[in-house]
Amino acid sequence: MPSFALSGPESGPDGAKVSDQSLKGKPVVLNLWATWCGPCVAEMPTLDALAAQKGTALRVLAVSQDSAGSADRIRAFRASHAMAHVTTLLDPENTLSFHYDTGVLPTTIVYDAQGREVARVVGAFDWTSPQALALLKAAGA
Repeated sequence: MPSFALSGPESGPDGAKVSDQSLKGKPVVLNLWATWCGPCVAEMPTLDALAAQKGTALRVLAVSQDSAGSADRIRAFRASHAMAHVTTLLDPENTLSFHYDTGVLPTTIVYDAQGREVARVVGAFDWTSPQALALLKAAGA
């Protein structure tokens, strides 16, 4: 897992950050998305359902690749799409997108509890499907 420390839209300018270090010891689903990306929007309810289903056994992070001014945009998106369980983070400079070098949104990376990549999905995916559950099982979730 790459090194990062990102805040969420609810954190404020001096708010708490989620970092790769804070995720150690649990499997992680890290989703790169944007509010303007149709496939991302279609996929988001399944990520939120996954986060609700797995609870604290799995961290589900939706890292916005929207640019400047995105905190307000993400807050509004969360409210209008009833996203209560997935953790949203802001990456306005697209640092993680450049790291993964896919050029396609959504891109989702699944990590095991040791921070090793076990799966990568490029494009929209149903995170409540049997195929998704098999990927998560490989991660120990």
